[in-house]
Amino acid sequence: MSFFGNKRLIIVLVGLVLLISVVGYTSRERVNLTWPEMFFKDTFSVVQGLFYRPAQAVSGFFKEIDDAYKVYEENKALKAGLDQYAQMSAELHDLKAENERLRKLVGAQDSLKSYKLRFAEVVARNPDTWNNVITIDQGLKQGIKKDMAVITSKGMVGRVQSVANFSATVELLTSYERRDHISADIQAKQIVNGVEVYQNISGVVEEYDSQERMLVMRKIPWGQKIEAKQLVISSGLGGVVPRNLPIGYIVRVEPDDYGLTQTAYIQPSADFSQLNEVMVVERNFSISANGEVIPQQPTNGTSTPGANGKATPPASGGGQ
Repeated sequence: MSFFGNKRLIIVLVGLVLLISVVGYTSRERVNLTWPEMFFKDTFSVVQGLFYRPAQAVSGFFKEIDDAYKVYEENKALKAGLDQYAQMSAELHDLKAENERLRKLVGAQDSLKSYKLRFAEVVARNPDTWNNVITIDQGLKQGIKKDMAVITSKGMVGRVQSVANFSATVELLTSYERRDHISADIQAKQIVNGVEVYQNISGVVEEYDSQERMLVMRKIPWGQKIEAKQLVISSGLGGVVPRNLPIGYIVRVEPDDYGLTQTAYIQPSADFSQLNEVMVVERNFSISANGEVIPQQPTNGTSTPGANGKATPPASGGGQ
């Protein structure tokens, strides 16, 4: 047993010596490889090639999935950024538009210092009655009363139709069902004997022509020369609407059906498609049924401040 055991040990040692010799021989720098080296190298390259290509394909597939996911996440982030940018742009545009409207309102307030103005926001406008009425967020508690005139920075838009405690309904000048007429003046400029003569030509704004999209002013005296683009303002003679509120501009004039008076078609000054903020005009006096002038009682906190910061005194002129 010891002989065979020693024999196996000797064979192992001889094999190790041969292996070390071969390794030492092959580790030297040589020009050509031995045939066993070439055989094993070729075999390994073929086997390696068989596994390498599928492994590369699988690796590339997962890499493409990872890249696609990264692109998806990046695209998602960019879309979120674009949405936020669009929202910020919309908010900025809205703020600019609101700032412009408020600037115009302040300008209109400065031009109507003899009246008390109450700013209000349009809170409701039904599509079914789009041209008829709007709802504002000011009511009895804020001093709003029926028949008060309502304007924008460009001109008159209507009158208060009904009032609740904290809101009011405004009937627009474009209402098809409007029955209340507005006494108005046309600011005419004429040349008489080479001299410019300014005069107000009276009439009554009675209705709105939905097809022409213009206000209709009737009862204009015959023979008065009226031209296009002349301004039409409230006259203050009706006892409700104050004087000098812009209504619109003359587009054309034609005789009435009987040829006794003239009828004028007026382009409204106000933009009725964009009513966001309005002003309710309170005159400083009212007119009774028998024509008596009755001063209005002042309401706390509702006076319009003048340029010096003091409350504006009551108007000395007539109103409507």
